[in-house]
Amino acid sequence: MIDEPDVLSAFREHLASGIARRNRLPRFEPLETTPWIAMSVLQKAIRRARTNLALRAAATLQLNAPDKLWRRCGGIAFEDVGVADLDVMGMVPAGLAGKRVRASLGGEWSVASYIVEVMAEARKCRATDNLLMGVELHPDLAELRRNLPALSNDQLRRFILGTASLQQRAVALWYLLGTDRRPSKHLAMRRGEPALAFDVLDELGAPLTAVALAREGFRRTREVLCPFAALLLVEDECPSCRSEDDALPPETMIGSVPGWALDQYTREGRIAFRRFLQTGCKAARRLCLLVPAGRRLEVLGGLVFSVEGGLLTNRMRWPWGDELRRQFDTECHGLGASVAAELLDLLRADIAVLNRVRAEVMGGGNYAH
Repeated sequence: MIDEPDVLSAFREHLASGIARRNRLPRFEPLETTPWIAMSVLQKAIRRARTNLALRAAATLQLNAPDKLWRRCGGIAFEDVGVADLDVMGMVPAGLAGKRVRASLGGEWSVASYIVEVMAEARKCRATDNLLMGVELHPDLAELRRNLPALSNDQLRRFILGTASLQQRAVALWYLLGTDRRPSKHLAMRRGEPALAFDVLDELGAPLTAVALAREGFRRTREVLCPFAALLLVEDECPSCRSEDDALPPETMIGSVPGWALDQYTREGRIAFRRFLQTGCKAARRLCLLVPAGRRLEVLGGLVFSVEGGLLTNRMRWPWGDELRRQFDTECHGLGASVAAELLDLLRADIAVLNRVRAEVMGGGNYAH
């Protein structure tokens, strides 16, 4: 039987051979934007298979914020590619092994550009992130979120190995990893035992490759997305279903940056969301009527993510992926399923209004559909 070091070594060799086979090194052509918008462009362009745009965003980060580039790539591999392509998910942590390793593979841009290209072209699945959001926000898990922190590590282990559902196991696994290592405002602070958490994944029957990647990814990024990928593969060891493209809403370019880059995690995006809520369009009016003022920005950000930011080209369709996506879209916004569905439909119809506001926030320069 091969062990984890052999698995990780194989992915490093896979990365090296892929870089060596390239015919050309992509141009280093940064965008004129902030690192925060560049991070948003990088991730969403990879989701949409917009390789050239993703490369320009990566160049921006390598120039101005290289640590953000490597951390964001590590997150994307587990959040947006995930179980849909274990080869790609495994190569990315290999590229995060440090500057000396990257120098031996041709240098920073050689490794970064290759990783970005393969992630953009890969089949994708966002089940890990949808599972994470459900752990934090799904109302059916509220009692579990409150009660599990009182259990010992061994009790958490036995809970995970028992008859709990996927989502219940995920809550317990996060607490066993330790919310001190990867905090959440929705989970109590608790010191965990990461080594035991990964041993439990092995006991559950997660594939060796997935456990090795999860352990290495968590070591590099501290993201709970990494062990969640292995947990998903306990439910289905090798999802091999059809893929299809999500229906993307109309896009607006604001200079060299797409409007969808302005999300709730960028300063400009938050300003645009506040102004959108004041436009009087149907989506804004209905949201203001149904959601208390203190929650409107957060709820709008989540809804925009569902109708725009989290969409994928070449999405793997499989039962758990579809169900976790449905739960996030309709049951995790704190609105009730019917209200969430209504607001999502209204927002899809008013996305052009949001894009117009985004262009105004960015100064209105070179605004084009």
